[in-house]
Amino acid sequence: MPKQPPYIRRRNFNEVALGYTEEMAVEEASRCLDCKKPLCVDGCPVEINIPGFIREIARNNFAEAIKVLKEKNCLPAVCGRVCPQEEQCEIRCILGKKGEPVAVGRLERFAAEWQALQSEMVMPVIKEKTGKKVAVIGSGPAGITVAGDLILAGHDVTMFEALHEPGGVLTYGIPEFRLPGKVVNREINYLCKLGVKLVCNYVVGKTKSLKKMLDEYDAVFLGTGAGLPWFMEIPGENLNGVYSANEYLTRVNLMRGFMYPKTYTPVIRHKRVAVVGGGNVAMDCARTAMRLGAEEVYIVYRRSQTELPARLEEFENAEEEGVIFHFLTLPEKLIGDENGWLQEIECSKMELGEPDQSGRRRPIRIDGSEFRMKMDACIVAIGNSPNPIIPSTTKELEVSKKGTIVVDESTNKTSMDRVWAGGDIVTGAATVILAMGAGRKAARAMQEYLMKSQ
Repeated sequence: MPKQPPYIRRRNFNEVALGYTEEMAVEEASRCLDCKKPLCVDGCPVEINIPGFIREIARNNFAEAIKVLKEKNCLPAVCGRVCPQEEQCEIRCILGKKGEPVAVGRLERFAAEWQALQSEMVMPVIKEKTGKKVAVIGSGPAGITVAGDLILAGHDVTMFEALHEPGGVLTYGIPEFRLPGKVVNREINYLCKLGVKLVCNYVVGKTKSLKKMLDEYDAVFLGTGAGLPWFMEIPGENLNGVYSANEYLTRVNLMRGFMYPKTYTPVIRHKRVAVVGGGNVAMDCARTAMRLGAEEVYIVYRRSQTELPARLEEFENAEEEGVIFHFLTLPEKLIGDENGWLQEIECSKMELGEPDQSGRRRPIRIDGSEFRMKMDACIVAIGNSPNPIIPSTTKELEVSKKGTIVVDESTNKTSMDRVWAGGDIVTGAATVILAMGAGRKAARAMQEYLMKSQ
């Protein structure tokens, strides 16, 4: 897929990947073998008919392709950009045994973008109204999936969002250059056209308790995500210039800090930035800092490149843009100046031992290997815990030691009557498509309950 050249894109927030032309999409789709037993479908958490929509693209029938996609996926423009297809559907493609698998994600994105360019959007058939009312708490990928499925089933659906804009992690957590805000807004607007009512600036658990929500709604879905950041718990984390990834990305993405002073939220444009962590969020933070004008940006990761959890595509993009990688390195102390601003980071070198519970080799500190790096910003991107507001204000909800809501694995039903949950609030921080898969499972169970209770 064509991309902006690194020397240009590293200083702008425009989307990096430029998308397929119609000719490119048809050529790529024509590579599909249309297997009788498509293994790719088994790898898709939302069960998309992958050969079906690709077959239509190969035939130049793009309208039918997006119709097939939206039978199972209400967010194709999002999934085509941020889902790890290389670990799910594409890894099972027969063509990948001896060469490159069919580019399922890129074709999914193409179909969604093609539809967005059409003057009229064909809307799906909505079943006759049931009179049942459903509340969806959280407007991230899990909540969007539940809302989309249940509105089509004929129920009245209201989606509540704590922030002032919908989209959850899609809006506050993923940078513009990877997932443009207009794409998320387009998908949310599609839901609203289907009839979903959207209520922002509404914190369930504070504005109104979950128990009171149940007085008004026949069923409730909790999809409040994982927005409680982890820190390293080392000296100096309270210094100015030290951020959680959540704060940093929210300032830039949701609050549009990169457009300041055209917007109201300023973002300090640091010169030397260290990002601690090795996942996709760490890559997002590093690439964002580069676009905000940093002279040097480092990824500091305690394992080696082999264990890096980020998608290969994100690692390659970051490296092309000039991000410097310090592998086998562990921050141990953050050192400030007399005014309380970060000045240096003291680190130790690591070596890898035996594999731990994650299957990755455990990093071991090398004695006497300490060194310091001059930095004026440190962004901690080592993970998040589930949002605690609803669990902490709802004693009836069973919660695990990690703060996740406990659900029945087959239905995503919680310990509370008429309440289901899914996504990061159940699994901890994971991927968009896994959250959508959980939403689909919950929506099926909710639909079964709602129809039985008529």
